[in-house]
Amino acid sequence: MKFLKLPIACLLFINMFVAVAQDYKVHSHNDYKQNIPFWKAFGAEVQSIEVDVFYKNGKLMVAHEQGEIEENKTLERLYLNPLQEALDLNLSANRSLQLLIDVKTDAYKTLDAIVASLKKYPSITSNKDVKIVISGNRPALEEYVDYPSYIYFDYQSLQPVTDTEVLDKIALVSVSFKNYSEWNGKGRLTSKDYNKVAEVIAQAHQLNKAFRFWATPDSKSAWKAFVNMGVDFINTDMPNECVSYISSLNERVVQHSIFSEAYYPTFESDKAQRRPKNIILLIGDGNGLTQISATILANNGDLSLTQLKSIGLIKTQSADDFTTDSAGAGTAIATGQKTNNRAIGTNVSGEAIPNLTEILSKKGFNTGVITTDEIIGATPSSFFAHRTDRGMADEIASDLYTSQLKLFISQPTSAVKEIENTEFVMKTDLNTIGTSTDEKVGAWFNATNEKPLTVYVEKLALATKNGLSFLNNKKKPFFLMSEGAKIDSYGHANDINGVITESISFDKAISEALKFADTDKNTLVVITADHETGGLTIPQGNIAKHEIEADFTTHDHTGVMVPVFAYGPMSQEFQGVYENNEIFAKLLNVLDVTTRK
Repeated sequence: MKFLKLPIACLLFINMFVAVAQDYKVHSHNDYKQNIPFWKAFGAEVQSIEVDVFYKNGKLMVAHEQGEIEENKTLERLYLNPLQEALDLNLSANRSLQLLIDVKTDAYKTLDAIVASLKKYPSITSNKDVKIVISGNRPALEEYVDYPSYIYFDYQSLQPVTDTEVLDKIALVSVSFKNYSEWNGKGRLTSKDYNKVAEVIAQAHQLNKAFRFWATPDSKSAWKAFVNMGVDFINTDMPNECVSYISSLNERVVQHSIFSEAYYPTFESDKAQRRPKNIILLIGDGNGLTQISATILANNGDLSLTQLKSIGLIKTQSADDFTTDSAGAGTAIATGQKTNNRAIGTNVSGEAIPNLTEILSKKGFNTGVITTDEIIGATPSSFFAHRTDRGMADEIASDLYTSQLKLFISQPTSAVKEIENTEFVMKTDLNTIGTSTDEKVGAWFNATNEKPLTVYVEKLALATKNGLSFLNNKKKPFFLMSEGAKIDSYGHANDINGVITESISFDKAISEALKFADTDKNTLVVITADHETGGLTIPQGNIAKHEIEADFTTHDHTGVMVPVFAYGPMSQEFQGVYENNEIFAKLLNVLDVTTRK
């Protein structure tokens, strides 16, 4: 009887359903070739292990070819004894395991020897979570039922099986991938090959059995493709890597649903050859080029940030380390001097050095700092404090009290005590800041992320918008630093969903800065990062679905360069590749401000 052909659209629908419903498993192909057979795959928590067996001189020998047979490498020694040991020690609790024995010699004689050998291992044959599956040379299909109940078979055909007893003896369906595609696992399957492969999977699933391809490409791209297409057992020669990759897909593949509406600047004042009156510096903590790329691709391919034309790159190394922390990087930007990691507003000798807010305050500027971190955090405190270590919370807080800042907005912190008794007038509603006539204003964001998320992601933008209004209403030039701090936090946690959400929040704040600059026509906006966090890569995704797959290489910062974007008068001065501490000099230069006494 011929298999009923289904329209490819129907097959793909079935395949999509299976992909959602399936519990994917990893099959350690040719496991005996591993440097530690059985235990390496078992430790990786694969669900299927393959072993090739030859029946020779009354022994079941493990090898890929007859010429590779070694006297001591028997099925019992390499697989049955270790499996029994694992069961006896209860190391496989709540785990199912399939031992696929690929028979290389006469099906009947070899299988009889396998059955005889298994009789020595009742703890294996009676275990409901262990399945012995015979592949390779097998008896006739109708003879499957003649073998013990613990023996199952690998069915290597897509033809339907009408005998229910025989069907019950089939554990899985396996076919060669190379019969349908020559794809090497790099790039993507062609549309033609994808349709052929999808049809095979759909046909196999109509037998209501798990499905496996052998002779597959062995790469992350291939593993993900097979997972997405509904292959039940992912064939691999790299069990640890494959399990680690597939098991983390749910955490690393996100479909984003919170968006930033891109603002398109007028460019009327961009690159104008005149001194700007105001400076808005936005810092995305940990926001490297890949974080920006992930956010663009999840946000319909567009951001306010990516509209800008003046773009540069900065090198982020600190004075004492290849990889900077936020304190060293923040201080370099705020003071123009490279310093040691953990230092806040001090040089390599521990001496206080003037920062932008202090220098500009003396020149008649009003200054402010906004951050989604605590105000004593490393980046924001670099713009008002002078301490040799970022952990000196109380001392940094005391620097806030005596700072020249006219505005601060941050997460609340226990280190800042009785702020109401200082000159800062504390506001509980961000919207009231923009119309405030008070000399100095402070406000706390809510301590926890607000719900719904759509409200939370607007907070930095709301704070930036009202902070700009507050400073602008004072009718003096101003400097405002606004930080999206939690991009870094989620980078440390290797949480791509959090990274994108915080980057969306940051882009909304960027929109407010650009809108202000377009209205004012005399404000320079500079957007950068202190460093990159997480060693993020984005190997795959789907723009139409707002889907991003992330791969992090570290839970820490990295030494890669980060981008600088600028908009407004003299924005062209921020193009090129330079050290992070040069931003300080560039800002003062475009303002025509000298630090000489």
